[in-house]
Amino acid sequence: MNPFSLAVSRVIARVADCALGPYQTAVIRIGFSLTWLLFLLREFPHRHELYGPDGPWNWDLADQMVGTNGAFTVLLWSDGRGWFEAVYALAALSSVLLLLGWRTRTMSVLFMVGVLALQNRSIFMGDGGDNVLHLMSVYLVFTRCGQVWSLDARRARRVAEARARGRRPRDRVGPALWGALGFLLVAATLAGRMDGDRLIPVLLWTVWTAQALWWLAGRRARPGQPRILLDVVANIVHNGALLVIMAEACLIYATAGWYKVQGSRWQDGTAVYYPLQLEYFSPWPALADLLSASGTLVLLVTYGTVAVQVAFPFTLFNRRVKNVLLALMIIEHAGIAVVLGLPFFSLAMIAADAVFLPTSFLRRLGERAARARGRLRPRGGGTAAAGPPHPDRRADGAGGARDDGMEAVEAAPAPGGGPTPRT
Repeated sequence: MNPFSLAVSRVIARVADCALGPYQTAVIRIGFSLTWLLFLLREFPHRHELYGPDGPWNWDLADQMVGTNGAFTVLLWSDGRGWFEAVYALAALSSVLLLLGWRTRTMSVLFMVGVLALQNRSIFMGDGGDNVLHLMSVYLVFTRCGQVWSLDARRARRVAEARARGRRPRDRVGPALWGALGFLLVAATLAGRMDGDRLIPVLLWTVWTAQALWWLAGRRARPGQPRILLDVVANIVHNGALLVIMAEACLIYATAGWYKVQGSRWQDGTAVYYPLQLEYFSPWPALADLLSASGTLVLLVTYGTVAVQVAFPFTLFNRRVKNVLLALMIIEHAGIAVVLGLPFFSLAMIAADAVFLPTSFLRRLGERAARARGRLRPRGGGTAAAGPPHPDRRADGAGGARDDGMEAVEAAPAPGGGPTPRT
């Protein structure tokens, strides 16, 4: 075998063998679900004006717009207040459960449905971060984002421990969720609610069917081979989605930087000055005046913003330079949240940036959080929190490797003896 073929085979084996970046995808899951949850809570008193029946963009206008662009939103299935409240509550609840990592496969789908339902209902509401959240909610469905820092990972460890003791753990929640959501999906399809753009309905049906195949592979077919094949497919899909998320983040920064280069105010170094003078973007007027009073500071921030955004995609192959620019971008977004009053835009961008965080840093962060949680527990209250087990280091290049405990969850036998659907 020549060197090129050998290298290609190694890449294929690496991509198919495990789900890369478990810590990065966990941070993305936590970051975007937290961003969406905080937004829903902040806008809860104004939800009817923003997305509901009392808004200027009423139900008829939204229905006409969706009829034109074919966007998917369950809010237009009914114009009743009760339906709106139920969808808003579902969006908040799925955010909480995805944040905690409970049944991440199912919750990622419901999270996507909640995001699309509200954002496609009133497309003029948002500050730029909503576009990032919109895309990432779809990408998360394809990832195995519950490998670490999740209730799924804890359940996987308990299942593995039970099986090591010779027990046969049973999971009734997974099949119940699969059956209930399947019933709703069939009812919505037969009622004609899935008309329009086929992307999201096809995605929903694909995920639901894949869950059934996963269960049947362990229950009906010969043990081992079908499950290994499905696991390989899931790893490839996960790694492909992770690559798309990274490319999306690079594309956002590259296009933003190159468009800024073409602006005259960015060229003369005064672009940052003008938003600081707008009342809408000045929650702290005294701070804005202090920053804009120094022409040198405005010049440095303006040119620095352009330089970092344009250069970042080209630094991914140099870890040290990439980490420096990544820290600068996170600081920049934190500054935007405070100075310009755009917290949810900044949180969404920081969550997207997290895909490039070093695995070693995230591991240390998780270990410290576990130790802090253990110190907060009362003495004698049970076993000490040891934190999540380190994923297998066989594929710790692009960001980490598979948490093998997750496979124990997905292979836990159902009441009938076969494994439960992945949720």
